[in-house]
Amino acid sequence: MAETDNSHDYDYVVVGSGAGGGPVAANLAKAGFRVLLLEAGNDDEPYDYKVPAFHSLSAENSDLAWKFYVQHYADPQRQRRDSLNFLDRQVVDDEERTGIFYPRAGTLGGCTAHNALIFVAPHNSDWDYIAGITGDASWKAARMRKYFQRVERCDYRKRPWSRWLNSARHGFYGWLPISTADSTLLLRDSVLVRLLTAAAQTCFDSDVWFTPRLWQRLRSAIDSFFNPSDLRQIGLARGAVSWITALLDPNDWARVRNRGEGLAFTPVTISEGVRRGTRELIRETSQQHPGKLTVKLHALVTKVLIEDGRAIGVEYFDGERLYRAHPHPSKVAEPERHEVKIRREVILAGGAFNTPQLLMLSGIGPPEHLKDKGIKVVVPLPGVGKNLQDRYEIGVVHELKHDLAILEGATLTPNDDHFTEWENGYGLYTTNGVLAAIIKRSSASQPDPDLFIFAIPGHFSGYRPGYSELGREHNFFTWLVLKGHTNNTAGEVLLKSDDPREPPDINFRYFDEGNDPHGDDLDGVVAGVEFARKIAQRSASVFDEIIPGPAVASRIDLGQFVKDGAWGHHACGTCRIGGDSDGDAVLDNNFCVRGVKGLRVVDASIFPKIPGLFILSAVYMVAEKASDAIIRAGRRNDPPARTGR
Repeated sequence: MAETDNSHDYDYVVVGSGAGGGPVAANLAKAGFRVLLLEAGNDDEPYDYKVPAFHSLSAENSDLAWKFYVQHYADPQRQRRDSLNFLDRQVVDDEERTGIFYPRAGTLGGCTAHNALIFVAPHNSDWDYIAGITGDASWKAARMRKYFQRVERCDYRKRPWSRWLNSARHGFYGWLPISTADSTLLLRDSVLVRLLTAAAQTCFDSDVWFTPRLWQRLRSAIDSFFNPSDLRQIGLARGAVSWITALLDPNDWARVRNRGEGLAFTPVTISEGVRRGTRELIRETSQQHPGKLTVKLHALVTKVLIEDGRAIGVEYFDGERLYRAHPHPSKVAEPERHEVKIRREVILAGGAFNTPQLLMLSGIGPPEHLKDKGIKVVVPLPGVGKNLQDRYEIGVVHELKHDLAILEGATLTPNDDHFTEWENGYGLYTTNGVLAAIIKRSSASQPDPDLFIFAIPGHFSGYRPGYSELGREHNFFTWLVLKGHTNNTAGEVLLKSDDPREPPDINFRYFDEGNDPHGDDLDGVVAGVEFARKIAQRSASVFDEIIPGPAVASRIDLGQFVKDGAWGHHACGTCRIGGDSDGDAVLDNNFCVRGVKGLRVVDASIFPKIPGLFILSAVYMVAEKASDAIIRAGRRNDPPARTGR
């Protein structure tokens, strides 16, 4: 028998504290509502959380991580071709795990506690598409930009003295600090300077935004800045450097609006050298609005409670490490079961895997699948769990002839000189390790730039248990190719059983197993690898390519390499927004679950198509938009129509 929590008269319960749930819970509390935020994980804060350069370690830290194992293909033989990453029936902690390791976070802040901290604005087409299919003009890109500004506290561009002069449409007063790495760190390593110069020159030769005139202006500005001949030239140089900063800023409104390509620096969610995410927002809100935001940790939600077609609360297990995606899951047979009932709405924000799982456990989903698992159908919604999408990523890995000077003495532990620099707010560990980035189209037919190609000092060839240890090696360099705006929407999340502690069955159905009939995704990733190789050819004397290696030379061979070894980590789309005529649309334009009153979803699962290049900023933006919708509805119904008791 579940115990009912009657100790607080909550208006809302929010399930999940990541980029969707954390801001929604905070905004509702700030608006004066009483909110219960349920998080299945803990709030431990090791250095792997705090130190930006340790982000790969955080993805495998047992205090922070949930480890999913997913399928890229339904055909097990195709799976096994990924010899670098596929696990074939490995037993870990008495659990059999088969598939590709997919890092998720089970801790306060969700995946904002272990991501690579990159904050790049979505493309305008992402929002205009949703506006088109829903008929809701509030989703149009020009209007959605205000939510980007509401989140962002831009620390790397000069704040205009008037908001009317903010042509870049940056936010300077948001809750999330956004910075860029100290570019002088590159001067510690002549090899990296050479590699990045090769990248710039390759962009120039390929006419990727760097026209000859622009290239000359860039070089003149740098020369004038460091070798000025008079005060006037200093002023001109500073103006040119400011202009170039805007040019390289992927979040500048002009570049977003114009779908710009070329070199870019990488904005990150770092302040004074320390990771920032929803955890800090939640804590600050709890302190500033006592009694409005209550956080309950170790609460694994098992079911949405529905009465007379309305969500009235949730049921949850109370206990540590109950979900079996935890690296060391609890062996408790019968966890304590609780119910919490609310006055207004339930908001689900568990992410692209856990939100559809929770809906299906609650009887909301594909009816035949629910019946097969012995679950009573409450609301037949065939689209729950469908439309699973992701990026495709692949690493072009090089072994250097000598260790990188910038990594000298770096052990990725609190026991080296770099960590001492970090404690003082500067140095290598204050960065996420991304040295440079190129944004470009994979082909002229792409309306938006769909490739993000970035350089990292280290070995990264995919996710496998122990992959983060490769970051401690100093003689590797990787060009990482990320393919955005993927076409494949054929992935699916299904229940393995009706046990809420059991992770779901996840299959992305990569490439030709999916629904990209013309192979555009594959062609795009291959084009990215070819461009990375062009860059590498300019500095081939300092390293040897080991992945995929010189034997993989033809386009056909590169295509097979990509199909065998690509991965992703931006899963989304499994509870998609859509129009009323779309039978597979789980949500309406205001994030409401169709067929159930008082139930919304606000996380990465809401997207009908995968947005932009990095999903973090898009989820933060929809959290702000959803907050507005929920608060408006809450105030219209004040006092609420029911107590939930």
